[in-house]
Amino acid sequence: MFEQVLAKIREFDTIIIHRHTSPDGDALGSQIGLKHIIRANFPDKRVYMVGDEAGRYAFMADSVMDEVPDEAYRDALAIVLDVSARKLISDDRYTQAAATVRIDHHIFVEQIAQTEVQDSTFESCCGMIAALAMESGLTVPVEAATALYTGMVTDSGRFRYDATSSRTHSLASFLLQQPVDTGEIYRCLYATDYAQMKLRAQFVLKIRFTEKNVAYIYTTREEAAQYDSDLFGISRGMVSTMSDIRGVDIWVNFTECDRGVLCELRSSRFNINPVAVKYGGGGHAKASGATVKDREEAMAMLRDLDALMGGDGE
Repeated sequence: MFEQVLAKIREFDTIIIHRHTSPDGDALGSQIGLKHIIRANFPDKRVYMVGDEAGRYAFMADSVMDEVPDEAYRDALAIVLDVSARKLISDDRYTQAAATVRIDHHIFVEQIAQTEVQDSTFESCCGMIAALAMESGLTVPVEAATALYTGMVTDSGRFRYDATSSRTHSLASFLLQQPVDTGEIYRCLYATDYAQMKLRAQFVLKIRFTEKNVAYIYTTREEAAQYDSDLFGISRGMVSTMSDIRGVDIWVNFTECDRGVLCELRSSRFNINPVAVKYGGGGHAKASGATVKDREEAMAMLRDLDALMGGDGE
């Protein structure tokens, strides 16, 4: 599956790795992991990572992005990871590269690169990078194994989500042949402070339900400005407050910002991806996202989610 990707990596001396904006553990993990795998196996190549800051995943080693001048793209290979749509790519200079590759595990939305490997059966993009290394017989240094394992853990919901399979655990076992400190990974992922606990409590009190029991939270721009958290922490960070409510199979977190309303959609049973795609987003069958223009459009999305439960929404 990865023969064309490996051929492109062999072909170019400069490789620049991109991923989606507001990175999660999978986006950063696949980016860091691939960087260190390429460097370990092709030490003469120049490998860089670009994108916005790591945010809450800054605890991951080597998560600081590189400063790459425009001219570096002229003879470079750009590899885009963990992205389903062009507008989600952090740093659009990938289009200036001599050649482009995409590796992604989201449901297909559009072609992005000249060479593409897309497989939505993988639980994570990190899993795909681990599979690339294992199938190609590449050396995986501990830095890469740690980053990839972190991304697999986060995007599989600590190995709870439906996409988790025997392959997931086989790839995790492959990575753990290296001395990965899993205890430290989980300490960083679960670590919180009183302010974060207080914020989660505030968001629990904001939960509302539609007629058909779709749970949702709506945060205005004014409310968001009052919280001691960044936009990512409020939007994607707080959607999980609704994940384990008995009788709730679909939940969504709406957060107003300068770009419109960020929508984080989740489900334990239903394919909510078509709803996200309808509103210009994408992702997975049970975890997707989109950005809509205003509250009115957000409520239209909520009605569509309610319709999945057999109701007319509210």
